[in-house]
Amino acid sequence: MNKYYWLIPILPLMGAAFNGLLGKRAGKGVVTFVALGVVLGSLLLGFSAFFAMKGLPDHRLILNYGEWMATGSLSVPFGLAIDPLSGTMMLVITGIGFLIHLYSVGYMHDDEGYYRFFAYLNLFVFFMLTLVLGSSLVLMFVGWEGVGLCSYLLIGYFFETDFAPEAGLKAFLMNRVGDLGVAIGMMVLFAAFGTLTVSDILTQAGHVAPEVGFGVLTFATLMLFVGATGKSAQLPLYLWLPDAMAGPTPVSALIHAATMVTSGIYMICRLAPVFTLTPITMNVVAWVGAGTALFAATIGLVQRDIKKVLAYSTVSQLGYMFLGLGASGFAAGFFHVFTHAWFKALLFLGAGSVIPAMHHEQDLFKMGGLRNKTKITFFTMVAGTVAIMGFPGTSGFFSKDEILYLAFLKSPVLWVIGVIAACCTSFYMWRLMALTFWGEPRDHHAYDHAHESPYSMTVPLMVLAAGSLLWGFWGVPEAFGGHFAVGEWLKPALTYGQTHAAHGHHEGPAILLAVISTTLGLGCGFAGWTIFKKGPAAELAFAAKYPFVHNLLLNKYYVDEGVELYLLAPIRWFGNLLWKLFDVILIDGVGVNLPGALARVFGDFTALFQTGRVRNYALSMALGAAVLLYVFLK
Repeated sequence: MNKYYWLIPILPLMGAAFNGLLGKRAGKGVVTFVALGVVLGSLLLGFSAFFAMKGLPDHRLILNYGEWMATGSLSVPFGLAIDPLSGTMMLVITGIGFLIHLYSVGYMHDDEGYYRFFAYLNLFVFFMLTLVLGSSLVLMFVGWEGVGLCSYLLIGYFFETDFAPEAGLKAFLMNRVGDLGVAIGMMVLFAAFGTLTVSDILTQAGHVAPEVGFGVLTFATLMLFVGATGKSAQLPLYLWLPDAMAGPTPVSALIHAATMVTSGIYMICRLAPVFTLTPITMNVVAWVGAGTALFAATIGLVQRDIKKVLAYSTVSQLGYMFLGLGASGFAAGFFHVFTHAWFKALLFLGAGSVIPAMHHEQDLFKMGGLRNKTKITFFTMVAGTVAIMGFPGTSGFFSKDEILYLAFLKSPVLWVIGVIAACCTSFYMWRLMALTFWGEPRDHHAYDHAHESPYSMTVPLMVLAAGSLLWGFWGVPEAFGGHFAVGEWLKPALTYGQTHAAHGHHEGPAILLAVISTTLGLGCGFAGWTIFKKGPAAELAFAAKYPFVHNLLLNKYYVDEGVELYLLAPIRWFGNLLWKLFDVILIDGVGVNLPGALARVFGDFTALFQTGRVRNYALSMALGAAVLLYVFLK
């Protein structure tokens, strides 16, 4: 069976090629069959590969298909590596990806570019699988760049509008900034270890002592983290993700909640033994993650667009993941990646069910009372909301509190920041739920025509809701009577090549910290529901009383405006200067137009002597001869 595992990433590529080239003529039925079939095929093969890997003593299945690059001392294999880390991500990508593909059948049914949309989705799955399964940093980088391309295509899918192409370009360019960091980090790692094969790098890293100060590995890991901040939307390269909501809602669920934005976390986990050697980088990762979690959570408190609330929630949750990684909790950070994939995909798809029901209205202040019209969507979104707020027993509870516990062990200040961000999350999520589903309808025309989505959309919601509620028991911490099974499962991948792996047990007031954070979170969630269950009047009153604070949060701290004023405007001014001075004046004017003008003037001048009269020509010849005689006889 192993010889067929190369089809895991290739099947979606084949589906993308078919739908992109022939889908328009083949019809929606064929497009649907191919798009869903190839992802389902990858999922089934993925399960086979996963259990084959699980049955090996070292939980590591390497599939080499020959040498890809060979020049000098560089030798890069063309191969796939399936271990607990990449294998779990593979199932997340194909499993949740299949549910989102199924959901998209109903959501995009009436769209003229139906075939094009599914071609892009299949292409994204191919590149994402390439990213996580590549056995070398080079192949991982191919997938890294590919998902950036697909993000651009899917965010700008509605290319007839003004905002979607701009949002796609913004995402593409900001990711290019981060990608430069990844390229530099890869080159430095090659200089340090002489290889770009992940297993070889990790094996050599196991024999290297941690850096005391700022060294080569610190520089390399910081550059890789720059790339992670771009792909995973951390400060300061987070600006693209909220604007990415311009794409269709299934895109938000697949790319910007469940898979692509977690690429940075995956890369750091993949190279965890290298990052553990760089305390400076680990501190940077933790503090940037904590800052991002709090920063984005405060913005989400007052956003009115239902998708923008979830977008800033995603940025905040990604900050939590980085906080866990920086606190040396690689398993905890990745566990939050896993749980977040379920409940955030559910919440985005739930929003995608609400928006068509409200005639494509996304303003929370114009909704209300929908729980009676969209019962399945309502109950499934409740499941996602209690999971993301960390309600006891749900998936978000275990992954969030494990991160907060490790953050406390690193620095109590990090724990305080994380708890405040968690409280904001509970508040704005129940604000969203109350404004959407409770109270009286605030747009009676849209409400009267509201209806539940078709089963192709609600069935994925129910599956994701079950996962959001139940998957947390995979990672019950030891402090709560569990064994943190996810940590044991990921250990062979996260400690690969290490000869002195640190023990995962820590002493600390885990239960007390969890009780405090959970109590505060539940209280903030109850406050959000209580304040907004009758409508937005309380927020409008707050905005009238404290306009500065409300406008500051509503306008996202004016970061976009600051970037425009202090970064983009000067660049445009300088670009216009170069255009006017060098292009228009020097190149076009002096280099091209001046010689032409001189030739024209000289031609016009000599044309004055072309009279067509013989006596004038004879006179000219005589004068010329006289001048020559004077010169030679002088």
